[in-house]
Amino acid sequence: MFYNEVTKIRIISIFYGLNAIISKTIMEIITSVGRGILGLFVLLGACYLLSTNRKAISWKLVIMGTALQFILALLILKIPFVSTMFDWLASMFEKTLRFAQTGAEFLFSGLVSDTSTFGYIFAFQVLPTIVFFSALSSMLYYFGILQKIVYGMAWIMAKTMGLSGPESLAAAANIFIGQTEAPLVVKPYLAAMTRSEIMCLMCGGMATIAGGVFAAYIGFLGGEDPVMRLYFAKHLLTASIISAPAAIVAAKMLVPEEIDKTIDQQMKMEKTDATNVLDAIATGTTDGLKLAVNVGVMLLVFTALVALANQMLMKFVGSWTGLNEYVVSSTGGRFAGFDFTYVLGMLFSPIAWILGTPAADVLTVGQLLGQKTVLNEFIAYKELNDIRTANIPLDPKSVLIATYALCGFSNFASIGIQIGGISAIAPGQRKNLTELGIKALIGGTIACFLTAVIAGMLFG
Repeated sequence: MFYNEVTKIRIISIFYGLNAIISKTIMEIITSVGRGILGLFVLLGACYLLSTNRKAISWKLVIMGTALQFILALLILKIPFVSTMFDWLASMFEKTLRFAQTGAEFLFSGLVSDTSTFGYIFAFQVLPTIVFFSALSSMLYYFGILQKIVYGMAWIMAKTMGLSGPESLAAAANIFIGQTEAPLVVKPYLAAMTRSEIMCLMCGGMATIAGGVFAAYIGFLGGEDPVMRLYFAKHLLTASIISAPAAIVAAKMLVPEEIDKTIDQQMKMEKTDATNVLDAIATGTTDGLKLAVNVGVMLLVFTALVALANQMLMKFVGSWTGLNEYVVSSTGGRFAGFDFTYVLGMLFSPIAWILGTPAADVLTVGQLLGQKTVLNEFIAYKELNDIRTANIPLDPKSVLIATYALCGFSNFASIGIQIGGISAIAPGQRKNLTELGIKALIGGTIACFLTAVIAGMLFG
């Protein structure tokens, strides 16, 4: 009799326990989806308010572009067959990093291979991957492989969102080759592009990343852990892909097409100037070297400037006002005092919350968002990596949202890069480029945030 009663109590306890777990899970899902929907409305609402012509906005394009984002993310992250395929692609990128490491070891020997002695040296571990991937991308472009992938993505976006061929090509090209090379793909069309099409081109460049730095991010964030490399490879690849339609949505809301013209469906890509495969590899290597050097010196300078700003704020503001002690106590020692990174965290923490970041991490993620926008994404990813390796408590969802939100070139330096690069091959567009620079930055930033919101909704 006693045994039966105990059994009943255990069954009832298990039932209530399971019910509590299920109820909690359902509430978490509802909360996550609800915050995601709120985030989408806030971000799209910002585009609407900043639009040059609200009446001209194509809501069909907005709906189709947002839906395409969600469908692509759902397919890649949740549908087994597609997810497995992207896992394989991520593993290919991870293996390719090893090839780059082999080349780096030949030059730098133990500085690359013996991390237990020398540690993880950014210049020798990460920068060589930029050079190698640039050469590899150039080779793939020469053989026409990259063009086929770009064309496929462009075709999907052209058909679903009613874009012109050049717009679609540029948006798709930005996914793989970045903001400086993508305009060259549509070089024959640049001079005749409308203001809205130029905005679409610029915004796409801001919202995506180049193949070379993509590989660098994987190595940077994943370190020597192959599991983490695969994790970040998959999510960075997903972020770059779904940011393309997000950039189009943001661009077409901020600067809608006002010229009634026949949509040019032609999608003819500019051919490579390389005479043979060795020429293509050499050209890609040279371009990669320039990019690697630029990334290295930019990191050196901006890291130093952030340290300077931190010390000045802490010494001349924090110490005089007592804010240093307040910041240390209120953040549990996460921040050393009232410094530059804390200020960025405070300014961007509302945006971090809108993206779906758990409340405990909004200040940390806000700091990363601020660093990416004001400085560049490399600085932000470096900080994210430092937080992870220092074992500072950070919810996995926060890491995921930050990974997506930071995955783009949307910073102030990119305005100058785009104006200089595009105007060099299309001088007649310089006026549009200079006038649209800030809006393109806003659009690219919002596009990255849109991808982060969707990733947060699908988390887990």
